[in-house]
Amino acid sequence: MDKNISFTLNVWRQRGPKEKGYFDTFDMKDIPGDTSFLEMLDILNEKLVNEGKEPIVFDHDCREGICGMCSLYVNGRPHGPATGATTCQLYMRRFNDGDTITVEPWRSAAFPVIRDLMVDRTAFDKIQQAGGFVSINTGGIPDANAIPIGKDIAEEAMDAAACIGCGACVAACKNGSAMLFVSAKVSQFALLPQGKVEAASRVKAMVAKMDELGFGNCTNTRACEAECPKCVSISNIARLNREFIKAKLAD
Repeated sequence: MDKNISFTLNVWRQRGPKEKGYFDTFDMKDIPGDTSFLEMLDILNEKLVNEGKEPIVFDHDCREGICGMCSLYVNGRPHGPATGATTCQLYMRRFNDGDTITVEPWRSAAFPVIRDLMVDRTAFDKIQQAGGFVSINTGGIPDANAIPIGKDIAEEAMDAAACIGCGACVAACKNGSAMLFVSAKVSQFALLPQGKVEAASRVKAMVAKMDELGFGNCTNTRACEAECPKCVSISNIARLNREFIKAKLAD
């Protein structure tokens, strides 16, 4: 059974994107080690509400590592110290009694702070809307084996599709680049026959939208890959570059 721990929690508070932020400090006592990080914030918020104070705003939905909304810096690392996990999958047993834990929102110009620990990640939605889809009319439901796809290709496409769009890659990158996210979305379609029809227009539109929204360039430090909770490979960035160059040469 996990033991209880007590620690100091520094939490970023900010009332809006144009307001000046600051750290608020809380002494957390006897938190069970099997408590998830978000459950720990729930405990703190319940205490604040009972005291008539403003609770801490943070994003969450599924709490199962699927939605990617629990986007927090924990001690300077996107999603915290656990590898291949989102913040909601981080448990307090990862920390020691007496630790100081600092929690911040994503730090990126493309993800402005809405309030406290919640950021606006609609920039990712706009990139997806620019070309991250297949718009072929297929008529009725095709037979599952009508378009045979090799096992290796199918698995590679599924690995790229594992990206949940949480933004950890942007938060980890010193340039605020969205290349890992965009390349994952391009790759999951570029590898499959259904996605090849719009391959050129897709990659050009998504890269153009990424640049328009102010994301930085990739300099191959691999911080994005290291911090991605779904372990998406930067080999997808190489594929994105190949797809983009082919599309430009075709023009």
